[in-house]
Amino acid sequence: MNTQIGSPALNLGIFALFVVVTLLIVYRVSRASNTASDYYAAGSSFTGPQNGIAISGDYLSAASFLGIAGAIAVNGYDGFVYSIGFLVAWLTALLLVAELLRNVGRFTMGDVLSFRMRQRPIRAAAAVSTLLVSFFYLLAQMAGAGGLISLLLGVKNVPGTPFDGQSLVIAVVGILMVVYVLYGGMRGTTWVQIIKAALLVVGAAVITVWVLGLSGFNLSALLGQAVENTGKPLLDAGNQYGKSITTKIDFLSLSIALVLGTAGLPHILMRFYTVPTAKEARRSVQWAIWIIGIFYLFTLVIGYGAAALLPRGTLTAANQNDAAPLLAFQIGGTLLLGIIAAIAFATILAVVAGLTITAAASFAHDIYANVIKNGKPEPGMEVKVARRTALVVGVVAIVGGILANGQNVAFLVALAFAVAASANLPTLLYSLFWKKFNTTGALWSIYGGLTICIVLIIFSPVVSGSATSIFGESVDFALFPLQNPGIVSIPLSFILGIVGTFVGSREPVNEAKFAEMEVRSMTGAGSSRTAVDH
Repeated sequence: MNTQIGSPALNLGIFALFVVVTLLIVYRVSRASNTASDYYAAGSSFTGPQNGIAISGDYLSAASFLGIAGAIAVNGYDGFVYSIGFLVAWLTALLLVAELLRNVGRFTMGDVLSFRMRQRPIRAAAAVSTLLVSFFYLLAQMAGAGGLISLLLGVKNVPGTPFDGQSLVIAVVGILMVVYVLYGGMRGTTWVQIIKAALLVVGAAVITVWVLGLSGFNLSALLGQAVENTGKPLLDAGNQYGKSITTKIDFLSLSIALVLGTAGLPHILMRFYTVPTAKEARRSVQWAIWIIGIFYLFTLVIGYGAAALLPRGTLTAANQNDAAPLLAFQIGGTLLLGIIAAIAFATILAVVAGLTITAAASFAHDIYANVIKNGKPEPGMEVKVARRTALVVGVVAIVGGILANGQNVAFLVALAFAVAASANLPTLLYSLFWKKFNTTGALWSIYGGLTICIVLIIFSPVVSGSATSIFGESVDFALFPLQNPGIVSIPLSFILGIVGTFVGSREPVNEAKFAEMEVRSMTGAGSSRTAVDH
């Protein structure tokens, strides 16, 4: 959209209210974030329900609220695959790795992968992977921020300067994100996520009930109205992914990446370190799964509601991220738009804060403390390094978000899922369940999966060769035909882990360490939650 909707003053006021309230909360809790345990894991002080709400807050990103609603509104059935994929992915993470990682690790994914292998090379690889996955996920959130705020505040170009208004918005979001992480650590970030999750679910519920009410609480009538209003077969499969063999394969690739990706997302896995016991971890999962499942049902109504109620032609592939706010304005006017927009803004801020602290923790704990300082950093330095890393991550996220601005956020998150599933998931599963798995296998799996996935993304239509690519149609070096590389990169990463293990078969297998890891992962006995902080 080229012009704003609603009242920019009201929208800005609601944004400012949320920012002020959350900053006050972050300030109040920041005094208890001086040790590594406090800064990275909030001292493992959150209850299961609190952490479950925070997990849902971390998981339900701008992709869930803006991207999925827009994808459903424009592509119907094909857009809903994101909701299904993200929900099933959560079950995959729960059943395969979540509690096991919590019992074995302490702060980061690197703690788990290095448990029975050579510390320094594995921690370095885990940190590289975490930083890259976080970067791809951050791209989606920052891109969503630019489009959303420009729509609501009418931001185009800054008067009298060559600066693009959306780029300025992305920079502001990046600065706020860094402030949350610098001062609040995991405790402050968690409370922001709890507030955001509550607002998001309530806001989505209000829109859902309102839209259903306009259709006499008849979902079938709403779906029929969406088809009639848009003139598209939104109830049929294939609007986006069924037009050719390539798009059908792309659909399969996307589905694989979505289902397997969550189990390798460091910022989701890190949340399990914030509870004191395995029992509380399980309670947090129960709370999260209900909240996430209910929310994704809401996205179905919101997406089809936008298709049914917005004037024909309002939504296109270029502005589909605006579906939820435009629908709010259509049914509830300026006030509902301002509230929903503030919730979307809160969603973006909370998720980018969670991603940033994960990236900062991985670099400071894995690279600085355990690789550079060989496990013996100076007192207090690890947290200082984490805070400095957060600044760097903020700058990189701002630059990347400006480049990715305009892309569908659900689609960008799917790329992050592909990177996570390619680089992290095979290594985690082999480490937890395969006794012969060794350092060489882990390094081949992580670096090989990362390299293959990122190279395929670079040479895919996502980056060049199409109207919706990052560099547009004028630049074309798209040699790989699929938009999501998961169908290629994920199996190859699993294979590389096996090949690397046999290549490094002369490495001695520490059977005692594997046995200890097995017992700890399954029972929580001897969990490193009680380890002394650096």
